[in-house]
Amino acid sequence: MIQTTPGWLTQDELDAARARMPILYVEAVPVRVDDSGEVTSVGLLLRIDAEGTISRTLVSGRVMHHERVRDALLRHLEKDLGPVALPRVPTSLQPFTVAEYFPTAGVTAYHDPRQHAVSLAYVVPVAGDCRPRQDALDLVWFSPQEAVSPAVQSEMPGGHAVLLKQALAHVGHVY
Repeated sequence: MIQTTPGWLTQDELDAARARMPILYVEAVPVRVDDSGEVTSVGLLLRIDAEGTISRTLVSGRVMHHERVRDALLRHLEKDLGPVALPRVPTSLQPFTVAEYFPTAGVTAYHDPRQHAVSLAYVVPVAGDCRPRQDALDLVWFSPQEAVSPAVQSEMPGGHAVLLKQALAHVGHVY
């Protein structure tokens, strides 16, 4: 397979890299805010994985070689939420946390059986019309209280439930 997009790896190259080093990711918790900047709702994607399991996840994806973190964040927001989501990426790109995913469960709260990954996580307000694309089946908006309910949290694999709670705590919603 010939790669035509600079910065992308073939599947074999990606598998080899994942076996040897951590891969950098960005993750975004899309939120709606009121006029005072208070988070009123949290958007969670509904996805189906390769094994057919349906789960709720956050916007996430790899940072390509020679790509700025800001550009990667915007690319993944558009890929998952659609071109008119109108995300407001923070001026300062300091993440609310750095999540370290391990292929071995239990090393941290974050688990990815494919790889060791380091993820920069952001809360990103979106103002436009969100229409899930690519591998996202749907986007559901929850109140902050609903998002941390046991029912919703149980649908979030790999530590995304923990990440969501950290994001909400970062914006003043501690549960």
